Amino acid sequence: MTAGGDGFAAVVGGAALHIPVLGRPAIDFLNVRDGGVYIDATFGAGGYTRAILAAANARVIGIDRDQSAIALGADLVQAANVRLTLIEDQFSNLDQVARDAGFAAVDGVVLDLGVSSMQLDRAERGFSFRLDGPLDMRMGGAGASAADVVASASERDLANIIFILGEERHSRSVARAIVKARTQAPIRTTAMLADIVGSVVRSRPGDIHPATRTFQALRIFVNDELGELVEALQAAERILKPNGRLVAVAFHSLEDRIVKTFFAGRGETRAGSRHAPELKRPAPTFSVLTKRPVVADADEVAYNPRARSAKLRAAERSEAPARADDVSDLLPRLPALADVVKGH
Repeated sequence: MTAGGDGFAAVVGGAALHIPVLGRPAIDFLNVRDGGVYIDATFGAGGYTRAILAAANARVIGIDRDQSAIALGADLVQAANVRLTLIEDQFSNLDQVARDAGFAAVDGVVLDLGVSSMQLDRAERGFSFRLDGPLDMRMGGAGASAADVVASASERDLANIIFILGEERHSRSVARAIVKARTQAPIRTTAMLADIVGSVVRSRPGDIHPATRTFQALRIFVNDELGELVEALQAAERILKPNGRLVAVAFHSLEDRIVKTFFAGRGETRAGSRHAPELKRPAPTFSVLTKRPVVADADEVAYNPRARSAKLRAAERSEAPARADDVSDLLPRLPALADVVKGH
């Protein structure tokens, strides 16, 4: 299933700063309507929020742990005239954020996963291997940075992080090169790390930058993005009304696999067979709306290259109570960030 790439950019309060990837299908699946309350759990540059506000006389709770995103959204808050509330917080806390804002339940939640172009475009944030800056990568500015991980992690931990979260097949060589380089001088900038990775990962014309997967892995690890995602999915299950919609846009296979598996587990109903007794299972909490992920068509990719790898999945909340079961099996097995940088 593909989404129409017609330059969709719903606008509130002036020209949109950001065209959301798969924006039209995201709004369609959210089923935005007058009087509804929706959570844009990864506000960023406000693309999805603008689209929701333009689609109906609805209210939006925007969440972002990046202070700069909240600050840049101030004009949109004013233009929305009480229909938008912006909160600085982690999106894993989206249910509590909604309750603190006075809403016991909401009609929809949208998750735009991964790093925003706004973060990548600012060298001082340390996300980009193309712009030299401090090796930071923290979305919220607190806690250990990517430089701390590179300085402290063992060669084995580095290799596992880069292999699992970056899906980098040269992870051992990269980890070995990092450990060797840091004995000679601290690795404090994005350019230094990109050069180190480039010395062992070769690329041909047309390939992605050699450091792409290593930078992705460190960013995901530093920000606990997969752990945040799992908690956010559970939080959405708790806060959505019956018939409320959850829409997630993922940009790489690790995120998409978690969303897909969560939806499948929350939506499945297995009947017993004549060879085995029927097991008592909790009632489904979601009905999956996307049998296959929605992807961008050629037109959207042409004007928004970031859409090339995007996959959208959506589900509708049932009346069954939210589950409290352990879903840690959705996450890869890696050491905690605090353990990796212990004593640094």
